[in-house]
Amino acid sequence: MLKLEARPQASTLMSYASPLLALAITVVIGVLLFVALGKDPVRGLQIFFYEPVKNGYALSELAIKATPLILIALGLAVCFRSNVWNIGAEGQFILGAVFAGGVAMQATPETGRWIVVAVLLAGVLGGMLWAGIVALLRDRFNANEILVSLMLVYVADMVLSYLVYGPWKDPQGYNFPQTITFLQSTRVPRLFQGMRVNVGLLVALAMVAALWILLFRTYAGFQLQVGGLAPMAARYAGFSSRRALWLALLASGGMAGLAGALEVSGPLGQLTPYVPVGYGFAAIIVAFVGRLHPVGIVFSAVLMSMFYIGGELAQSRLGLPKSITGVFQGLLLFTLLACDTLIHYRIRWQAGAAKARRLAARKA
Repeated sequence: MLKLEARPQASTLMSYASPLLALAITVVIGVLLFVALGKDPVRGLQIFFYEPVKNGYALSELAIKATPLILIALGLAVCFRSNVWNIGAEGQFILGAVFAGGVAMQATPETGRWIVVAVLLAGVLGGMLWAGIVALLRDRFNANEILVSLMLVYVADMVLSYLVYGPWKDPQGYNFPQTITFLQSTRVPRLFQGMRVNVGLLVALAMVAALWILLFRTYAGFQLQVGGLAPMAARYAGFSSRRALWLALLASGGMAGLAGALEVSGPLGQLTPYVPVGYGFAAIIVAFVGRLHPVGIVFSAVLMSMFYIGGELAQSRLGLPKSITGVFQGLLLFTLLACDTLIHYRIRWQAGAAKARRLAARKA
């Protein structure tokens, strides 16, 4: 029989191999799922893993999906490394979009391109404000940040719905729940003509470098990580747990708000009830698959974006339901959690109890 045996120390090899093993298992289960649904598994895998990267336009769409995932996951990595469990990045993403949209709607035909900066800063402020509520309740009343941040997602969703169904509804929008289309001066510039990828991708990559420097080359990043790994040692060293809490949540909220601002001032161009698409929750998986490391997050965000695009294509080309995207995301998360067990444990074959007794009797 198989038995899990504790390792004397954590396996560095398995810590890197675990995400790859989890992806391989996810692909195998996906093949079985396609067969069970009566679909061609080769075609299914092609849609998920080849179509999103087959040409330049496909890569630009992949970058559009990956940009918000990278930004949100970077902020979550700061929180999780600090032992602060921010599960409400989706709500911070929505508030960032709302604040950015509010500024964008103030533009007139005479407004210069400088307003793009104001739009993005408003998004950052909105995300920080929403995360600040979580930090305040945790700091002053010791409220559980998991529950508070998660419940605030639904509040943010209601705020967005109220605005697009009410005071911000486009009077010439044929009664659709949406704002006016933002003026071109408020839209983030595109990188290539004929493609939707914009400077948000460069912003995300710049944030990757900035977070790497913060975490691994600054004293503040050292304080955050020590506070998360060893709270008792951090208190003994005089590190402020309150400061770490506020810094982690405000940084995470700001990154999610920036992602929301880039989304509405980029590919969407207006506010609608469909702004929230689950990026905030998917980014949790991205952060853990990327091992809470800025570079690893980039690769895992690309993988998750392939799941998003593959799921959309599977609907139109294979007739599969929209939920297929969530199925692949969930499979990746659960297989990763299972494979992470091998970091601290190894699998050993152990003979049955009866057989072991017989062998002992023979030796005696």
